[in-house]
Amino acid sequence: MNKIMDLPVIYSLRNCPFAMRARIAIYKSKQPVLLRDLVLSDKPAEMLSVSPKGTVPVVVTPTGTIIEESFEVMLWALTQGDPDDLLFADDDTLDSMLALIYTFDSEFKRCLENYKCAKRYSESNIVECRQACEKYIVKLEELLSQHRFLMADRESLADIAILPFIRQFARVERQWYLHAPYPHLRIWLNRYLQSKMFSKVMTKHPLWLENREDILFCG
Repeated sequence: MNKIMDLPVIYSLRNCPFAMRARIAIYKSKQPVLLRDLVLSDKPAEMLSVSPKGTVPVVVTPTGTIIEESFEVMLWALTQGDPDDLLFADDDTLDSMLALIYTFDSEFKRCLENYKCAKRYSESNIVECRQACEKYIVKLEELLSQHRFLMADRESLADIAILPFIRQFARVERQWYLHAPYPHLRIWLNRYLQSKMFSKVMTKHPLWLENREDILFCG
């Protein structure tokens, strides 16, 4: 029991792309954590006391360290364990990998939000918003035409960091996406969505505030 109580805690939101990629990295690291699912309309006081900004994910380590940004959570998890070498420890591609992630976190994410809003509110500029996203999607299609994953023929941090945002992109105009000229991207995304890993990461749990029971989560 004490060993379980000494595990890191992660506050998470099931469908949030940032929380999703944090859970994926934790799954890949095989680092066990205590999962506390929430909804943003009812945030636990315990989370707000350590992270007043009120966004997820938030990790609280047994030593009291607070990790509030999803990418930092991913790096933390993979430094605990990286059995699949997602960080490409013995490779010289780390800089280009980090640059790709940064581009999608900063530039693509803004375009994606505009695209989602255009669809939600039936705005007339939806094609323009989609085309803004496609400038980045084309780059991924090019990379995936060269190898099975974004950086090589094996999985990397870039794949799992960008995955949740491409999942969102594919859902905005589903029929358009299914016929868009991005076959390699569709194969890559479907491989993840149909995986045991994704099923585990997306399992629906009771909200923590309903019973305050932690969920043991690990890969």
